[in-house]
Amino acid sequence: MTKQNGVAARPLPQTRRDLLKGTAATAALLGAARALLPGGAWAQEAGPEVRGAKLGFIALTDAAPLFVAKEKGLFAKYGMPEVEVVKQASWGTTRDNLVLGSEGNGIDGAHILTPMPYLISAGRVTQNNVPTPMYILARLNLNGQCISVGKDYAGLGIGTDAAPFRKALEARKAAGKSVKAAMTFPGGTHDLWIRYWLSAGGIDPDRDIETIVVPPAQMVANMKVGTMDCFCVCEPWNLQLVHQGIGYTALTTGELWDKHPEKAFAMRAAFVDRYPKAARALLMAVMEAQMWCEKTENRAEAAAICAKRQWINCPVADLADRMKGRFDYGLPGKVVERSPHVMRYWADHASYPFQSHDLWFITEDIRWGRFEPNVDAKALIGKVNREDLWREAAKALGVPAAEIPTSTSRGVETMFDGKVFDPADPAAYLKSLGIKRAEI
Repeated sequence: MTKQNGVAARPLPQTRRDLLKGTAATAALLGAARALLPGGAWAQEAGPEVRGAKLGFIALTDAAPLFVAKEKGLFAKYGMPEVEVVKQASWGTTRDNLVLGSEGNGIDGAHILTPMPYLISAGRVTQNNVPTPMYILARLNLNGQCISVGKDYAGLGIGTDAAPFRKALEARKAAGKSVKAAMTFPGGTHDLWIRYWLSAGGIDPDRDIETIVVPPAQMVANMKVGTMDCFCVCEPWNLQLVHQGIGYTALTTGELWDKHPEKAFAMRAAFVDRYPKAARALLMAVMEAQMWCEKTENRAEAAAICAKRQWINCPVADLADRMKGRFDYGLPGKVVERSPHVMRYWADHASYPFQSHDLWFITEDIRWGRFEPNVDAKALIGKVNREDLWREAAKALGVPAAEIPTSTSRGVETMFDGKVFDPADPAAYLKSLGIKRAEI
């Protein structure tokens, strides 16, 4: 109120035009605020608790959803503009940085081998066996890995049947030469795929061949100097091996187990528990990126993004074909167009973290001695697998019901050699396997 001659004067009545002007000014002010604050003027109140997180990745094409979420501004879209996607030198480095957490100059989450969050949460692969609780929020992909063999074995034309490889390895050992199979992390997916393939062909991965750990980006260079005879890894390293004439692809892992689960998007449990809204925002960004990566019309651009220096740092030609479904195995006449085993990022429920799949990984790690036969797998999965958060994110994203599984189990799975994994009876599966370290 103003005063006239010392007397408080009543405010003049506002006209309709004045009111409209005031309303318009307020709307303009709020509009400007929304432009400045992702998620609207109240983003700090209703949106994520923090604006960023540190996410690790290994230079592989199944990390594409993280690259795309960063490049396409999807993390920012969901209120997390300060997310850092940081390259890791190896899976061992990923583990160590997850143990540290971003507060210890490490990372909060990662593109990761699906069994690793279990091994880390149980303290099986951490220093002094101290557990670091982890959550799996989503699966990142199905299929997409390969087992490659050195050019010395080109005449054998090795495929899903490793039996011919066994004879060649025996001859090599008899001549006093070492024979080695490379994978990327003990107990991880690549370790389990190559062990399954070798043992199905009658090769004991612990006794008939030496299994060694080599970071993905170093696979081709090591094969070139004869460090190993075969390896299992994701792209682009298998196709790069073919392009350099160093070896050939024996098989894609989808030929071992069609539409098998592979990498996961996992976070430190401490981060998710402390910042649940931020975790959901990260998950939604990754899921939207998976949908984008899945589309055929986006695969060429996805390959170009992956090839960039800050991500995989390789020629586009080393990854484009296989991302689009064309597989040149590096053997005369063996080129598959529109392969059914192309990597899936969203289709076939690729993103949903089925608990039954986590049970298979734990069962295989029991097989090779990473877990004891009496480990309570159900309880461990209950702590690590957060499919409930995936469902919440899917609902928020408006994912159609047909794309959301109705069960936490995908059901009975059949491997290429006829072995059957029934999630209701993992012990029966273990008993059916010939070569194993576990006593069942």
